[in-house]
Amino acid sequence: MDSDRPFDVPTGLHFDTDHHLWVEPSGNSPRVRVGIDSIGLESLGELAYIALQAVGTRCGRGGSMGTLEAAKMTSNIVAPVSGTLARRNEEVLRDPLRVNRSPYGEGWLFEIDATDWEAESRQLVTGAAAAEWARREAERFDAESRAD
Repeated sequence: MDSDRPFDVPTGLHFDTDHHLWVEPSGNSPRVRVGIDSIGLESLGELAYIALQAVGTRCGRGGSMGTLEAAKMTSNIVAPVSGTLARRNEEVLRDPLRVNRSPYGEGWLFEIDATDWEAESRQLVTGAAAAEWARREAERFDAESRAD
């Protein structure tokens, strides 16, 4: 990873910095869209398999929503907010590389009907704070890769 390269942290998204997930609120609706951010993808490598919980599954913030299997490792996907799994992106389940090709577009993972967005969104970063976090994460990954 090249820390001089700017990482895409789109405005309007919220980021779960512990799990490298992005969350996109949808206006006045309680539904939020969730995906993995570009830094998390860089550390995983090309995705080979994605497994997600069934639609209707209730989850608490930090609860397991599924797994990502990639070239470098397998990782748990956690819920960045509490709620009910409302929709899965069936396209990425059939073709996991869609996530690598377009993490903030067609590569989203699932949607949750959030039960406490107002409170839980305060634990996510957005805007300038997200850009600064992405810069620090890129530097951290660079340092770790040089140490290997």
